[in-house]
Amino acid sequence: MLSQEVKDRIQSTIDGDDVVLFMKGQRRMPQCGFSAQVVQILDSMLPDYQTVNVLADPEVRQGIKEFSEWPTIPQLYVKGSFVGGCDIVVQMYENGELFQLLGAEKPSVEPPAITVTDVAAAALKGPLAEQPGASVRLMIDANFRPGMDLDAKKPVDVEIEANGVKLVMDAGTAQRANGLVIDFVPGDDGGFKLDNPNAPARVRPIAPEDVQAKIAAGEQLELVDVRTAEEASIGRIEAAHLLDEAYEKALMAMDKNTPLIFHCHHGGRSQAMAERFAQLGFKNVYNMVGGIDAWALHVDNTVPRY
Repeated sequence: MLSQEVKDRIQSTIDGDDVVLFMKGQRRMPQCGFSAQVVQILDSMLPDYQTVNVLADPEVRQGIKEFSEWPTIPQLYVKGSFVGGCDIVVQMYENGELFQLLGAEKPSVEPPAITVTDVAAAALKGPLAEQPGASVRLMIDANFRPGMDLDAKKPVDVEIEANGVKLVMDAGTAQRANGLVIDFVPGDDGGFKLDNPNAPARVRPIAPEDVQAKIAAGEQLELVDVRTAEEASIGRIEAAHLLDEAYEKALMAMDKNTPLIFHCHHGGRSQAMAERFAQLGFKNVYNMVGGIDAWALHVDNTVPRY
């Protein structure tokens, strides 16, 4: 049951700024992939807005769900009104509604250069002929995961033609798609293949035992703990650095080839943070499978489990 004190505190926060995002983590250090996605969108549109780290206040973390009657985090408020969670924010951004709501100017996007091979064009033209008026919708999300579907062009879409195939996409996809090659591999195990030169290095999983072996061998690496300070006070890996603002600045100044190994409690938050650093251009990025809990089980049983 939401107490009046917590309700008043949430309402005061919402009233304190035109744009307020309740999220996991901070603007510069999101602690989940959905929060990071919304932050990325807002950062591209606004110079400043307020964020509230729900991980730092359990009452607010649960209270905002009851306050908004919305079960998930992040949650966006604009001028005192609840907008929605990650999926709604992404949808509003892609169809242009979020620009109008925030009073932000839409970016001017250059149509990307995309290559559709002859084999891919032939594979696409059949389904297109069965749906008059449809185009191939290209989708590349903030994590550079690609997808394609058949869809009608929307007013805010960028449209191009490549090898006789009409392609439509939102502005974010267009900005991430320059140089993309769409190919098709025939056969039962084949399908469309999208080769994007802009995609960041992929995050690689690494077992706690292999992390320990690298540390014991004296390999140059950064072991990054993305948990909260409260969690780190319960137990920590001696070689790890807690990701605070100062350490993040130090990481950003390092060579992009520096191996970065991220860990959290079980591996979810660290995967999201590792993907963020891969997007920032780091080439050797790992996520420690199972987090510090797996480390305590398989490497060092003196580390407390919680």
